[in-house]
Amino acid sequence: MQQKTYWRLTSHEREEISRSCALGISQADIAVILHRHPSTVSREITRNSGRTGYRAFSARTRAKRSASARRRGKSRLAQEQGLREVVTSGLRKCWSPREIVETLKREYPSDMTMRISHEAIYRYIYVLPRGSLKTTLIKGLRQERAYRRKKKSDNHDELRGKIADMLSIEERPKEVEDRSVPGHWEGDLIVGKYKRSAIGTLVERTTRYTIIVPLKAKDALSVRLAYAREFQKLPKEIAKTLTYDQGKEMSEHKQFTIDTGIQVYFAHPGSPWERGTNENTNGLIRQYFPKGTEFDKVPVRELKRVQRQLNDRPRAVLNYMKPDEVINQLVALKV
Repeated sequence: MQQKTYWRLTSHEREEISRSCALGISQADIAVILHRHPSTVSREITRNSGRTGYRAFSARTRAKRSASARRRGKSRLAQEQGLREVVTSGLRKCWSPREIVETLKREYPSDMTMRISHEAIYRYIYVLPRGSLKTTLIKGLRQERAYRRKKKSDNHDELRGKIADMLSIEERPKEVEDRSVPGHWEGDLIVGKYKRSAIGTLVERTTRYTIIVPLKAKDALSVRLAYAREFQKLPKEIAKTLTYDQGKEMSEHKQFTIDTGIQVYFAHPGSPWERGTNENTNGLIRQYFPKGTEFDKVPVRELKRVQRQLNDRPRAVLNYMKPDEVINQLVALKV
C-alpha cells in the first residue's frame, strides 16, 4: 500500500486561504481549490486567528517559528507564552494537568491554540532545568500516597471505646448513598506535627464543596463549637447530615445536632472508604499542608485561601466544573 505523503502549506496556498476567507468562501470549498483535505485547511485557519483574523504573512511566520522550535526540540509550552501562562497558573493552584486541559476546553472553546494534552504538560515540567520554577510546578502535581490506614487489630473497638448514642452509617438515609440530594457532608481531622494541632475538614458529597475548619484544640468541645460555627453559615437546604469516623472529637455529637439540626452518622471503625469523598479531599489538602505541618502556626487566612483554591478547582467527577459553581447553582435554585 502506498504511504500517504504530507507536505506543508506553501506561501501561495496561504495567500489563497487569506483571499478566500476575505471573500467568504467556505473552508470546504477552499480545500477543493487547494486540493487539500478539509481538516488541513480548518486547522490552518483555526490556529491563526480564525476566518476573520487570518493573514498569510502572520500564518507563514508562525509556521516557520514552530518548525524551527520543533527542530530544536522545544515543546509548544516553551514556544507559546499565552498557553504557558495559563497552564503554569493552573499548576500553581495545584490543579492536575487533566484539570487544566479540561478547563482550557471550557474557557477557550473555539481557540485551538489553547489546546494541549496532559501528557505534554507533564513532559514540559520534567524537562525543565533544575530551579525554583520546576520545584514550584512539581509541587502542583498530585502527590502519590497510600492513604489506607493499617489494618486494625480485632480488639480495636474495645481499645478505642464507644461513643455514646451514636447512629451507624447503616441507618443513614438512602439519598445520602446515591448522592441524589445535596446537603450531606463527610468530616474528619487532619492532625499536625506530633499530633499537637489539627484542622477539621468538611466536604459536601454531591458538589465536593470543601470547608477547612480552624481549630484552637482538637478536644470534643472545641471541635463541636468550630464545626457548628461553620455549618451555621450555610443555607439549611445544604446542611442535613454529617458522616464521621468514630474519633473521640465527635463525642459531643448529640449537642452538635441540637445546635445545628444536622444528624451525625458514624462510619465503621477502620473503614475510611466509607468516607471516600473526605479521604480524597484530605489528600488534596495535604498538597498544601504536608505531614509535619504545625497547624497552630498556620494563620486562619491561609487556611481559608486554600479552601477557596480547592473550591475553585475543576473536578473530573463534576465534569470539570468547580465546586463553587455547582453549589452556587444549587443555592440559587434553593436546592
